[in-house]
Amino acid sequence: MYQFFVEEHQINVAGKQVMILGEDVNHIRNVLRMKPGEEISVKNGRDGREYRCGILLLEEDRIVCQLRFIKEENVELSSRIHLFQALPKGDKMELIIQKAVELGVYRVIPVAAKRCVVKLDEKKAAARVMRWQGIAEAAAKQSKRAIVPEVTPVISFDRAVQSAGNMDVKLIPYELAGDMGRTRGLFCKLKPGQDIAVFIGPEGGFEEGEISAASACGIEPITLGKRILRTETAGLAVLSWMMYLLE
Repeated sequence: MYQFFVEEHQINVAGKQVMILGEDVNHIRNVLRMKPGEEISVKNGRDGREYRCGILLLEEDRIVCQLRFIKEENVELSSRIHLFQALPKGDKMELIIQKAVELGVYRVIPVAAKRCVVKLDEKKAAARVMRWQGIAEAAAKQSKRAIVPEVTPVISFDRAVQSAGNMDVKLIPYELAGDMGRTRGLFCKLKPGQDIAVFIGPEGGFEEGEISAASACGIEPITLGKRILRTETAGLAVLSWMMYLLE
């Protein structure tokens, strides 16, 4: 069954009607070639509900649907994982966001660390974030997420550390950290309802000064094993482990 995201105001529960607007109209009419009576799944990306609808009308600028029933089934992780991802080279960020959303990430925060090769001015950064948010939405549709994870504007490493200050668990994989048993122990202590911050460095890794600054703010350096993982692999490895433990 096809799934679409809409704004909250497009769902009229009392009137049992749902409106689909924007790019999805063309996709439903001309790509999927759906017909009146066919059933679709609609979510607003915020309340975790699935609104099961039947198509009533296919118009030029909107699709009118009848709300049939609401499913409360929760497909989200029991904790909110915030991925602080240092800007990688090329289009790696697109892959990272897509896979992180599939694995259950709650939010992705792009970080301009000192060793990041990519340097974005304000205009370019805004355009990239808009594209990344679109990738997050597409991945949320594909993986049947109840929410669309937010991709925030790019922030500095110092601001990233500050914004993670009040989170329950704060981890930063670092190639010079040792003791896999300690990493395992920290992961096994994860509890439902927590806010978890995961910091992932760029291709060259975090600078020693950044690790020191993170540690001073309670962010725990951990090892991910004896092998050095690429920036596009490290975060997905952490998310995979956390998904397994939380579910």
